[in-house]
Amino acid sequence: MTWWEALLLGLIQGLTEFIPVSSSGHLVLGQYLLGLDKEAADVTFEVFVHFGTVLSILTVYWDDVAELVEEAWAGLRAPRAVPTRFAENDTFRLGVFILVTLVPTGVAYVLFRKPLEQAFGSPRFTSAMLVGTGVLLLLTRIGPRPDGDLSGVKAFVVGVAQSCALVPGISRSGATICVALYQNVEPERAANFSFLMLLPVVLGGTVLKGLELMEQGVGAAGLSLGIGTVAAYGSGIGAIYVVLDVVRRGNLQYFAYYCFLIGGLGLWLL
Repeated sequence: MTWWEALLLGLIQGLTEFIPVSSSGHLVLGQYLLGLDKEAADVTFEVFVHFGTVLSILTVYWDDVAELVEEAWAGLRAPRAVPTRFAENDTFRLGVFILVTLVPTGVAYVLFRKPLEQAFGSPRFTSAMLVGTGVLLLLTRIGPRPDGDLSGVKAFVVGVAQSCALVPGISRSGATICVALYQNVEPERAANFSFLMLLPVVLGGTVLKGLELMEQGVGAAGLSLGIGTVAAYGSGIGAIYVVLDVVRRGNLQYFAYYCFLIGGLGLWLL
């Protein structure tokens, strides 16, 4: 992978991780169109550019993340007070809900890791899943404007949606935001929750891949990984603010049309 290919794919990742049009789907199609050897690249590059988007979340939500960490530490220091803290403290409750989403996501990854990684080599399958993402986004136009809050059950269902988004072409942000909206979670809260719940998932994936790379050696790929990560970080910050504005306005259907277009072209031409 050349430096400009890494730059281009990093920009695509940063924009599409938060804009609900499937970052994994765009990376699969982008690598295919650029003629990159997917078997050789595996998913290492994708994991590292995902880490760039994690850094963008930390930049935008630094105060929220700091409060979550502070509350988690307080809960560990005083476990007997956890029920009271959960009932009275919104930040602590949010942290618990984020942990709840990890259960279905972790189970899905452990059980289906190999077929999921193999799916990254199929541009046509990815295109079909992009069309599915478009359907999810379009369905948000049905029903009244959501105005409710999160709960443990709702968080678990959102976690199931996140596990489905392990499939390339299914947008993680799109699936999680849409499923939250379907459950009557207020739009901005749904978007914020979607972005924050990404942190432990991608950090965990980055650590696992990093350990593999330490054993195998990065070699010449190190420059490409670095360029892609920085590009994803910068574009990710801008994408977060764009999505927050679109979700507040209730205009997710515009992204559905884009998914239909790209997915349809992929099914037709690839």
